[in-house]
Amino acid sequence: MSDTKERIVTATAELFRRQGYNGTPLKQVTVAASAPFGSLYHFFPGGKEELGEVVVRSSGQAYLELFELVADAAQDMGTAVTDFFDGAADVLEQTGYLDACPIGTVALEVASTNDRLRQATADVFAGWIDAVRGRFESAGARPERARELATALVAGVEGGFMLSRAAQRAEALRTTGRLLRELVEAELRLASSAPRRVGAASH
Repeated sequence: MSDTKERIVTATAELFRRQGYNGTPLKQVTVAASAPFGSLYHFFPGGKEELGEVVVRSSGQAYLELFELVADAAQDMGTAVTDFFDGAADVLEQTGYLDACPIGTVALEVASTNDRLRQATADVFAGWIDAVRGRFESAGARPERARELATALVAGVEGGFMLSRAAQRAEALRTTGRLLRELVEAELRLASSAPRRVGAASH
């Protein structure tokens, strides 16, 4: 990605977090990116909609990589869950409740008005769920339960952002993280104590 294109994507992601898709005019994007207005259509001939899709998908990948880093650094998956939620809460507090997830912000706006962007946000959320499900399964969770817990985690972080921004308090994120950790740890204990299936060779 060229330097100018990268600046445009980065600036747009920042503006989407703070203002949403509809509240972000393209002129503001080019000013924030220190880029000529014409360069936006050079890199994104589809205009704001194409730019929005690129931002959603690239931001989604960045947030997934952040989760992977947190999970890799944690001593276990229960700790990873609360570390991730507490980290999100810390960033939200430090930025005055402005720096939330741009994917959730855009999804709320476009779900019934722009199918291209709706699909982009749906793809990002599905990718997050699949990655977290894989982590839970690797830790020992049953496959069907791992997917349920992963879905709850993604829903919890997006809902936690919304409630925390509205209240100007990060309690919703921290509480959701703590409760999800309890669910994850309970599942891992249950799965580890379940009797193993005996193969035919043992008979």
